[in-house]
Amino acid sequence: MDPVRIAVVGAGVVGLSTAMCVSKLVPRCSITVISDKFSPDTTSDVAAGMLIPHVYPNTPIPTLKQWFRETFDHLFAIANSAEAGDAGVHLVSGWQIFQSIPAEEVPFWADVVLGFRKMTKAELKKFPQHVFGHAFTTLKCESPAYLPWLEKRLKGSGVLILTRRIGDLWELHPSFDVVVNCSGLGSRQLAQALEMFPMRGQVLNVQAPWVKHFIRDGSGLTYIYPGTSNVILGGTRQQGDWNLSPDAEISRGIFSRCCALEPSLQGACDIREKVGLRPFRPAGVRLQTEFLAQDGRRLPVVHHYGHGSGGISVHWGTALEAARLVSECVQAPRTPTPKSNL
Repeated sequence: MDPVRIAVVGAGVVGLSTAMCVSKLVPRCSITVISDKFSPDTTSDVAAGMLIPHVYPNTPIPTLKQWFRETFDHLFAIANSAEAGDAGVHLVSGWQIFQSIPAEEVPFWADVVLGFRKMTKAELKKFPQHVFGHAFTTLKCESPAYLPWLEKRLKGSGVLILTRRIGDLWELHPSFDVVVNCSGLGSRQLAQALEMFPMRGQVLNVQAPWVKHFIRDGSGLTYIYPGTSNVILGGTRQQGDWNLSPDAEISRGIFSRCCALEPSLQGACDIREKVGLRPFRPAGVRLQTEFLAQDGRRLPVVHHYGHGSGGISVHWGTALEAARLVSECVQAPRTPTPKSNL
């Protein structure tokens, strides 16, 4: 029996991790990753990469927690391996701080990260404008290293990597038996997902090697995330803004806000601006099988997109779910065409 031919469209963190999970969960298949952009030119490459999950409106908290835990466990294993440096995954400790006591003093993910506790009064003295905070250790996944690492592992397991721009998912029929759509904002065109819009994010990459702890304002709009080679300062959430050019005024605002939390950043140097367009979907992540049909022929498509600004935090968990949906398609390849569950 010929191997099932699977195409994964998209090569950001969602696409590459999905290809990896499919290769592990679906036996006797050939996988091709197809994208017009690969690292370092993906949205994922701009992501800060801190594992602190976001809430999605239509995702139950137990499901979200499972996605986060699976992702944390996956990356924690890498961080504890000889591959950690090459993969760009490491542990980082720090504080999430609030100017007023949050409605939820202990978030749902508190028992997934390491050493979660409320900040002491002594710690809060560092942040005189804030009255409450969380201290914990989490993981940082640096996409400019992690994506090439994933790509290398995929190639090593026989996955084909193809640079190609797709205009319509149906053009992949009959070359492929199952398609996985991980195209992020590209789903506006490929899946007619007009509800998708960019959430523009601008960050600064600076040299400040003395900064060892992350600091995140509870709003998520101001953050300081130390990495292996630089410190990321953020950020912005500009809904519907497609502009990929850095805005100098926004950069000044980010730097000023971050210096207010960590005054030593005034001495930072080699400041570089980066912009990414997060693939935002009001309802949250779409994990769903659709069957495209033309002239009595059909093409199963597993949709896996809409992670917004929380993709790194749940990417492995949602990739495992997408791989399970692919497995279901593979196990029933010749059943009568079902109705779309859109």
